[in-house]
Amino acid sequence: MTAEQPAPHGAPGPDHFDSTAQLMSRITAQLSSRLSRVTLSSAPPRPPVLVAVAHGSRDPEALRTAHALLDRIRDLRPGLAVRLGHIEIDEPPLDDALAALSGEVVLVPLMLTRGHHVARDVPGALARAPHLRGRVAAPLGPHPLLAEALHDRLAEAGWRRTGSGRAARRAGVVLAAAGSRNPRSARDTQATAALLRARLGGDVPVVPAYASAGPDVATAVRRLAAEGRDRVAVASCFAAPGRFATATAAAAPWIAAAPLGAHPAMAALVLHRYDRALAGTAGSAAAAQPATA
Repeated sequence: MTAEQPAPHGAPGPDHFDSTAQLMSRITAQLSSRLSRVTLSSAPPRPPVLVAVAHGSRDPEALRTAHALLDRIRDLRPGLAVRLGHIEIDEPPLDDALAALSGEVVLVPLMLTRGHHVARDVPGALARAPHLRGRVAAPLGPHPLLAEALHDRLAEAGWRRTGSGRAARRAGVVLAAAGSRNPRSARDTQATAALLRARLGGDVPVVPAYASAGPDVATAVRRLAAEGRDRVAVASCFAAPGRFATATAAAAPWIAAAPLGAHPAMAALVLHRYDRALAGTAGSAAAAQPATA
């Protein structure tokens, strides 16, 4: 076929190629114009990792309880990364848990007062992780949510509302806590006792007692007995089962509540402390002291 001969029927001629090229050019130009007007929104930043800091115990139930609490927290806040670290005994140690993380973290102590662990050990672990930006939240107590969990555990053990008659005059509660040499820890426990008394209706005294310092549960029971109160329950102000919780429960003259464990109010309280710490430290570096309640 010579250049002067027409192309066979159905074969593309020069005009066809020209029009196809022009069409593709127009399509490309239109797509480029439209894409230039598209704004790609970046994904929202991931929230800081919540690192729950437990004490650790030789009682295997303590570790199971901590994991159950973290599962409940994840149910309440889907998408939030939640990790666990321990001050001693259980795995993982807090230092190892922090070494495996990057970016921002909020450490929430699963402790109920401002004792030595909250004041020194937890901030110290964060200071030893300079690759992280983070904050130490306040301990879980005192807070009305803690009193709610204590009340429910007492009810589960058999406590019933006493009213204001003879039953109330016979009843009393010992709030058993770990205890600490830090005087702020005792003040926190006393504040929790006042919150629990209010939650119980205000007519029943709630007396603090300590597993590692005086007064102990037996002393608190004798104090209530001297007031004519012979229906004395022990409220377990412990985050998880362990030696202290077992020892104080054994000293109960009547009923003893279980440790707080994975109670729904405890999960809500952990998230509350996380949110408060995060709101107070937006964009800041690691803090040396725990956040305020």
